[in-house]
Amino acid sequence: MLKTILAGLRARTARLVLSSIAIALGVAFVTGTLVLGDAVGEQTRDNFARSARNVDAAVHMGENSPNREDGIPADFLQKIRNTPGVEGADSREFGSAALLSGEGKARSALVQPLPTTEKLRDFNLKDGKFPVKADEAAIDTKTAQVAKLKVGDKLKLLDEENAEHAFTIVGTYQQGASSISMSGSDHVLVSPEGLRTVIPDQRIYEIVAVAKSGVSQQQLVADITKAIGAGYEVQTGEQLTQATLAQVGDAASEIKTFLLAFAAISLVVAGMVIYNTFTILVAQRTKELALLRCVGANRSQVFRSVLAEALFMGLAASVLGLLGGLGVSAGLQAFISTVGGGGPGGEDAPIRLPISWVTIAAGFGVGVVVTVLSAVLPARRATKVAPVAALRSQPDSSDDVARTGKVRIVVATLIALIGGAAVYFGLQQEKEEPAMFITGGATMVLLLAVLLLGPLYVPLVNRLFGKALRGVPAKLASANAGRNPKRTAATTAALMIGVTIVAMVTVVAGSGRATMNEQVDKRFPADYAVKSNVYSQPLTQKFADELAKVRNVAQVAPELRAYGESPKLQYADVTGYPADAIGSLVRPDLAGGTLTGIKDGELAMREKEAKDAGVTVGSTVPISGKDLKVVALIKDNSYGTGIVTLKTAESLLKEPVKGYQNVLVKLAPGTDITVARADLERFIATSPVAVLDSAAETKAELNGQIDQILMFIWALVGLALIIALFGIANTLTLSVLERTRESALLRALGLTRGQLRQMLVVESILMALIGAVVGVLLGAGFGWLLVEAISNSEFRISFSIPFGQIGIMLGLAVVAAVIAAALPARRAARNSVVAGMAEA
Repeated sequence: MLKTILAGLRARTARLVLSSIAIALGVAFVTGTLVLGDAVGEQTRDNFARSARNVDAAVHMGENSPNREDGIPADFLQKIRNTPGVEGADSREFGSAALLSGEGKARSALVQPLPTTEKLRDFNLKDGKFPVKADEAAIDTKTAQVAKLKVGDKLKLLDEENAEHAFTIVGTYQQGASSISMSGSDHVLVSPEGLRTVIPDQRIYEIVAVAKSGVSQQQLVADITKAIGAGYEVQTGEQLTQATLAQVGDAASEIKTFLLAFAAISLVVAGMVIYNTFTILVAQRTKELALLRCVGANRSQVFRSVLAEALFMGLAASVLGLLGGLGVSAGLQAFISTVGGGGPGGEDAPIRLPISWVTIAAGFGVGVVVTVLSAVLPARRATKVAPVAALRSQPDSSDDVARTGKVRIVVATLIALIGGAAVYFGLQQEKEEPAMFITGGATMVLLLAVLLLGPLYVPLVNRLFGKALRGVPAKLASANAGRNPKRTAATTAALMIGVTIVAMVTVVAGSGRATMNEQVDKRFPADYAVKSNVYSQPLTQKFADELAKVRNVAQVAPELRAYGESPKLQYADVTGYPADAIGSLVRPDLAGGTLTGIKDGELAMREKEAKDAGVTVGSTVPISGKDLKVVALIKDNSYGTGIVTLKTAESLLKEPVKGYQNVLVKLAPGTDITVARADLERFIATSPVAVLDSAAETKAELNGQIDQILMFIWALVGLALIIALFGIANTLTLSVLERTRESALLRALGLTRGQLRQMLVVESILMALIGAVVGVLLGAGFGWLLVEAISNSEFRISFSIPFGQIGIMLGLAVVAAVIAAALPARRAARNSVVAGMAEA
């Protein structure tokens, strides 16, 4: 029997290649994801550990530390340096400042001092040298790339008074990963003296020390604790390393889990391709299997022979998948590095390909298990081949749909009822996250029900498309696609799964895009907004007053966010505007009350916050010692707890108002928008931190972010679509072999080679369209359910179908189907008519 199995594998090697590729692609995605997760973990651990290298002791603010907001007292540094056993110590501090670019506009930058102890520098010098003098600076490699700066250039930093301080760039460096380095701001390294010129007030968040030779970390910690007194947390270098590395696990694990979800989709699709392949092979080998039974093979031997072929295919595909996984991981690392601005390791981070036994075991386990399980049902069907089948001509391999229709309908109905109940339960959830996950899971259950009903609805859809076809080859293609509903359903199901998920994500993203655009238009009827590009450098009151005097400006409205405290509220942050702008330039959706004539000491409160606190219109809410009267309830959650007048917001602040991050601008009616923009741009050119923004630009920025996420999702699900198209090509290839005699007969009756090729191409297009169209319809429906689940009483997402993107997807499916059919069609057209007629 073993010789028979090996002979069969040699004879059918070409037929199994496409199926092996499908599994290999799925395994490549799984192993590539695992390798990527390990690589990101290693790189991130290296970067995080860099901040703790050579550190023997570290001092942090503790829970009981006095004046926590002011950081560690500056005189602690000298105390620690004077402590016995300390070879060197440095403070780690930073401040925010504005970095002037070559265009004269400021960018937000974090400025840090260079540690005086060389061992305690958590930077890797890339070019030049570290700053020593007060007018020297170094920048990290990412800042150098984005701001287009290099060694020898000049840069300017603005202090709180917007005074300029010039520095010469003497080096570039790469910094380890930390909450500071990953903040998204530019990074500038200066000498301690240079830092004081820009940021006079120190705020030390950590002091690190290195021990003298022979002094243990524990002894050093004990001595430092004695020197500075209680109330501060002192860690050994080992404890600091473990604490920083503990931050790594979650991020790497989340990335791995996210990607593995898409790998699972690819494997499900690949499993369906394998199932379909073995189903066709078993049907084609009816006579062969029957002859084996005639010469003495029992049912179990036939069953094991089919599974042995699957096992061999799974092993071969797993080897290819493991090798392909390394390429997938390298590609994803390059993608993350490019799109993510360098990722955790910076733009110069090397591509790592760590291969663990877990990855190898997962690759072979997944590849072999998926392949063997997918072949179980076809193998079981092979055992039912009667020996007498060898004595007659090979029957048509089509299955009787009616025979299993009732069972399928009952099972699919039960699954659909479970999915429907889960959808209802998900829609009842008030919180967005559980609602989204429950409803999303329920849609996958409903998708399973639709897959089970495939042999019942696929012929109907095929006939519907067939009515639009003209010509003998096209009509024959429609008949071929509908001849074996189970096979066509299994082939189209693989593509349908991928298209459903892509369409669902596209619809949800499109709905979110449309809703955000509506909200931008609704929330800010203002024509423009002038913003500060540097958080630590707000726009001053004088700037706002001068802005109001610009030609054709009818009204300006500074925006001020105030963070208060309230015994009734979990969060008490409010947004302030001038009283005359509330209701005109700022118009949130109202759930009760009115915004007209809002006064100082009054609050337009977020409806959900009011409900949680048991507050209604007319009630008062204490915030930072002031009782604010609720005069309106708003649905919008963009304003924090609610909207107040500018004077009320100022009164809630503990410190004097330095300025505003945002100023809304309303133009006079009938103003030429081009002229007005030019006037505004000339005015804001007088401020290094001011930038001009409009609703159109805000929408463009939001849409760009959505498109970037959508492209990433499309790329991930794209592998499943590629596997599905391999399935269509595989089905057609096996179908060509199965229908050799039939194709020869058609040629003998007058069908030309071109018409035969056309028949197979149309058949491929029909299968692709069935899968794609059903997938689009399901994706749109499931997308609507997710939109309903995410929406709530205070924030309603508008359902929107991006027809352009959906149309592109259908067009790509047709093009891919033509490509998938090219090789099978060419092979069918080259077959000899005489040899084909002679085939038994």
